[in-house]
Amino acid sequence: MNLNTFIKNALESGRTGLTEAASKSILGRYGVPVVAETIVATAADATAAAVDFGFPVVLKGIGENLLHKTESGLVHLNLSDENSVSAAADQILQAAPGAQILVQPQIRGNREFVAGLFRDPLFGPAILFGLGGIFTEALSDVVFRLAPLTRQDAADMIESIHAQSLLGPFRGEAAVDRQTLLQTLMGLSTIAADFPEIAEIDINPLIAMADGTLKAVDALITLARPDAATTTYRPVPPPAVHALFYPRSVAFIGASPQLGKWGHTLICNTIKGGYAGEVYAVNPKGGIIAGRQAFKTVGEIPGKVDIVVVTLPAREILNLIPQLAAKGIKNVLMITSGFGETGTDGKKLESTLVEKARQAGILILGPNTMGICNPHINFLCTGTAVRPMAGSTTVVAQSGNMGTQLLAFAEQQGIGIRAFSGSGNEAMITIEDYLEAFEVDDLTRTVMLYIESVKQGRRFFEIARRISPKKPIVLLKGGQTRAGSRAASSHTGAMATDSRLFDAVCRQAGIVKVDQSMELLDLSAGFASLPLPKGNRMAIMTLGGGWGVVTADLCNQFGLDVPELSHDLMVGIDKILPPYWSRSNPIDLVGEMDHSIPLPVMEALLAWDGCDAVINLGIYGRRLFFKRLVDSVKTADPSYTPDYLDEAVKTFADYENKYIEETVRLMERYGKPVIGVSMPANEKAATICRVAGHDLKAVFYETPERAVKTVARMVEYQRYRSRS
Repeated sequence: MNLNTFIKNALESGRTGLTEAASKSILGRYGVPVVAETIVATAADATAAAVDFGFPVVLKGIGENLLHKTESGLVHLNLSDENSVSAAADQILQAAPGAQILVQPQIRGNREFVAGLFRDPLFGPAILFGLGGIFTEALSDVVFRLAPLTRQDAADMIESIHAQSLLGPFRGEAAVDRQTLLQTLMGLSTIAADFPEIAEIDINPLIAMADGTLKAVDALITLARPDAATTTYRPVPPPAVHALFYPRSVAFIGASPQLGKWGHTLICNTIKGGYAGEVYAVNPKGGIIAGRQAFKTVGEIPGKVDIVVVTLPAREILNLIPQLAAKGIKNVLMITSGFGETGTDGKKLESTLVEKARQAGILILGPNTMGICNPHINFLCTGTAVRPMAGSTTVVAQSGNMGTQLLAFAEQQGIGIRAFSGSGNEAMITIEDYLEAFEVDDLTRTVMLYIESVKQGRRFFEIARRISPKKPIVLLKGGQTRAGSRAASSHTGAMATDSRLFDAVCRQAGIVKVDQSMELLDLSAGFASLPLPKGNRMAIMTLGGGWGVVTADLCNQFGLDVPELSHDLMVGIDKILPPYWSRSNPIDLVGEMDHSIPLPVMEALLAWDGCDAVINLGIYGRRLFFKRLVDSVKTADPSYTPDYLDEAVKTFADYENKYIEETVRLMERYGKPVIGVSMPANEKAATICRVAGHDLKAVFYETPERAVKTVARMVEYQRYRSRS
């Protein structure tokens, strides 16, 4: 009987799992190194089998309904002679009449691992690997990847557990056979594809013996009928998503003349943003709203309407759909809340809304959203008055409030935005649709996501994995903790998946996952402005020794190397710096205020083949403090004329502008990033400093922590691209 028939028959007979022997038989066919064993029915046969194997041996009672043997007293270990084997066999047969006896040699090893397969309801089949035996739950040193695995995925799993020392030579024992580990994980991945009826596989322990060979001494396969696909989500093609951001005319249904109302705020923000298309106000009372005559119904609007922005109460929305269909309107930005995020009744209303919209050929963005924007056409239709400059970073946020705060920070820090959408409840357009749309958008160079859940896990993974080698995806996830998950559920009507599996999905797909909201913007600035570092070797130059020490420590913490300077490099820097300079990495510029020093040192470091990026601290941004010094001198020392002091301020400012320009030119020449940490150049200091005629930009963060974390994530992303 072939395996497919065997498994199907087991399910038909009502069984939920396979015996240990049957489980190992299947695993062995897929390259898992299972222990040799035999099945017997009597104590005498067990004794004979033990003699054949050689002592010590293990006896286990097995049967179709005996899946948890240890708890039932059906496992006997380390049996060292015929009498102990016979006695153990009698005990098994008495405890479980009708059971068979599994006899196997006792495998000895100080290192135990676990491997397995399970099917996540959102992401599908996933493979597990980590520490096994009693340490599986105690230490929880396990990693996950979605199946099917590539060999690179499997190798990355092995390299990702914390207990790496157990994989190498250990207490006189040989290193673990990694090829067999790879073979085991790849075999589990293949089983996941071949047998959708296999719900779980648990191989625990997978023992490494003294010579490094591996043996799976216990295994269990659990069965379940594959779930029928029940999703109602229909992919929205990229051109349809793209059209939402390029309307030629916008109508605001629920427009209001009252300050503070959504229907007033949105239309005013859109007009103030400089949108050049037609803007219509719709209010059943008519009148003048935002300086224009309001139409009582959408049908009265004389021209074509590309998108409507709806702020009506939820109870009025269903009656609006026929009016939109009659007018030929295809796109709706549904600001209105009161749908899936409110509970069962809201979910039903949202489902009905989607059904009616589909029947009418209408696409809804939202509901429960803060709006969208496209700075490239000055279409800034959001509930908060944010006006970021046009750029290459696309932002999609499942929390509109979080999204508009990010836009406000981006505006302040000079980070250009390609487009923004507060995706809301994602009743029709999901995060996966946005990803697919911006994958083919030439203006998008970086995708920034704030998400609390994904609705189509496997599609999310596959699209992200396709995009990541071409353009970075930077992601912050809400709902990582139990409290956060509850908040996410009440906020978006979504359920958060297990955070460890989601982290694994991000790593496998090449998504750069961050922990804090400002990291989204820091990385967006880095990816949009700097060349990618080709490795993890950092050269540090600083105007003060303490900053350099702190930065070197941070580099070590985040997996970046701070290599020693080469002899030739030190000889070159000797010609630039005073003889008492640090002669080590970090390079302390010893507080020299001479403007001729920093740029030659920076170029020497960029030209050095021993580093992949330069971090510079405290060199740029001193103009504010210098201006304050000059103000003090003007007050305290009349020997300096105001003209002289004003010229000194101008000279200092000119130098800093030159420093930015030369930093950009040096990055272009050497293809390496320069990451800055600045003093506050002025009260409105931006992260990004642009140079006319250049694609690259100078980037300066406020703290060493932000600079180091950014470059570390960029190194991580470059490694993924290199593997891909």
